[in-house]
Amino acid sequence: MSKEFGELTDIFTSDLVKRALAFAAMAHDGQSRKYSGEPYITHPVIVAGLVASVGGTKTMVAAALLHDVVEDCDVKIDILFAEFGQEVANLVYWLTDVSTFSDGNRIARKALDREHLAKAPAEAQTIKLADLIDNTSSIVKYDPDFAKVYMKEKLALLDVLTNGDTRLYARAAELVANYFKENANV
Repeated sequence: MSKEFGELTDIFTSDLVKRALAFAAMAHDGQSRKYSGEPYITHPVIVAGLVASVGGTKTMVAAALLHDVVEDCDVKIDILFAEFGQEVANLVYWLTDVSTFSDGNRIARKALDREHLAKAPAEAQTIKLADLIDNTSSIVKYDPDFAKVYMKEKLALLDVLTNGDTRLYARAAELVANYFKENANV
């Protein structure tokens, strides 16, 4: 069962989550979403809301808010450890791509990142499912050419995110299945 509104409010008013939101907003300051032009922080907030809605803990919600700061803002994991503790930093570590351009082409890099996520704890996989759900909507809507590549990657990613929340998994799987049903020629 999903969390009730009052419980969600409690999570978002916790000190840990408020600090994570402030940190993420500062780290992403000046960045915008590629397709919509919205402030980038809207994405981590949506991801955190999805995680909270399926019973995610304060630690998971904080990590969801911070999930892109290492990759996109050059924030080091040790800074997150010092600011938010080992649990949050550990989840962000699992959510951060491990591949680099020197690892080969996009296919090779995404395979390395999938292997990393396959070993991630259920909490990190749950956050990644929420991330996939939010990103899929905008990519499919605004960039149909890239969606052809992206959705194949997400289909493969679902194979390794089997320990995440079952409701978010079902929602992500439905988005991917619907895409391929509507784009059978891909």
